[in-house]
Amino acid sequence: MQRHEITPEFQKILKTAFALAEEVSASALLILADRAYDFASLKRDSKGFRLIVASDKKDVQEAVRHDDVDIVEIQQEPQSRHIQVSQILLEAMADELLQTGDVAVVVYSIYEKDGCDTVSVVRLAEQLARLTSRDLQRLETKVPLETLRTVVDLACEIGREGREGKPVGTLFVVGNHRKVMELSTEQVHDPFRGYPKSERAIRNPRVRESIKELAQIDGAFVISSDGLAISAGRHLRASADGLTLSKGLGSRHWAAADISKATGAIAIAVSESTGTVRVFQEGIIVLRIEPMRNAMKWTDGKGDVIGD
Repeated sequence: MQRHEITPEFQKILKTAFALAEEVSASALLILADRAYDFASLKRDSKGFRLIVASDKKDVQEAVRHDDVDIVEIQQEPQSRHIQVSQILLEAMADELLQTGDVAVVVYSIYEKDGCDTVSVVRLAEQLARLTSRDLQRLETKVPLETLRTVVDLACEIGREGREGKPVGTLFVVGNHRKVMELSTEQVHDPFRGYPKSERAIRNPRVRESIKELAQIDGAFVISSDGLAISAGRHLRASADGLTLSKGLGSRHWAAADISKATGAIAIAVSESTGTVRVFQEGIIVLRIEPMRNAMKWTDGKGDVIGD
C-alpha cells in the first residue's frame, strides 16, 4: 500500500495543530486527507485526543482502516471547503466519534494540493446552535427563502420535541407541488382539503401546531412555494435511478431523495430515531441539522441574528 511522505510544511502544520489541540483541550483532531500517509504514527502523536481522518479517496480510506484510525467517508463533494468541514463534523457526530459539546481541531487544505495549509478550532455547541440563511440561500431553487426557513424550523421542532413524549419522523416536500401531487397518492383522508388559504398558510402558528400533530400519521406533507400546506399523508411514488445514500438511512430518506430528483422540489426528512433533519435537493443531502435542545438562531451570514 503506497504511502506519501509528509512534507516539511505539512509537518509544521500538524505540529501546530497538535499543540493547539492540547491548548484548547480538544476532544479530537480531524484531518481532511487527499493522500494516504502513515496515519498510525499520527495516531500515536495525538495523545489525549481522538484522531479522525475524512476523505473521499478510496486509497486513503483503505489506509486509514489499515492503520486502525477512525474515519469519516465523504459521500459527495460540497460546494465549498467550509460546507464540507461542517458536513464532516456532523457525520462524525452521527457516527458517535464526536459529541455535541466537544471542541475539535480541524486540519485541511484550501490552497495546497499536496498537503494541508489551514487549521481551525471548532466548538461544536456554537457551530450547531447557529444556522445561517446562507446555507439555504446557496440552494438553487425557486422556493423562497422564507418558506424554506419556516419549514426547516418546523422540521427541527418536530425532531427536537417529538409529540406527547414520543419521537416522531416525518417528511416535507416543498415546491413544484403540482408535480409532487401527480407523483404521490392519498394514504389517509386529506386534513387540508377544502380549507381556505388562511387556514393552510404555514406562517400561521395554528397551522404549524396542526402539522406537528399530523406528523404522527404516515406519509409526506406537500407544501407549495408560497408556503401553503397543500396536502398531508401522501404516499410518494417517484422513483429515480442512480441515487446513493449513506447506509442506515431508511425508506423515508430514500423517498425524499427520489421525489427531490424527480420533481426539483426540496425534500426535508426528519429521522424518527435521532431527530436529525436532512434537506434533499436533486437526490442528494445538501444540509443536515442535528437536534438541539434550544431553537436555532438564523443569521444573515454576518453574525447578525434574524428575528431577534
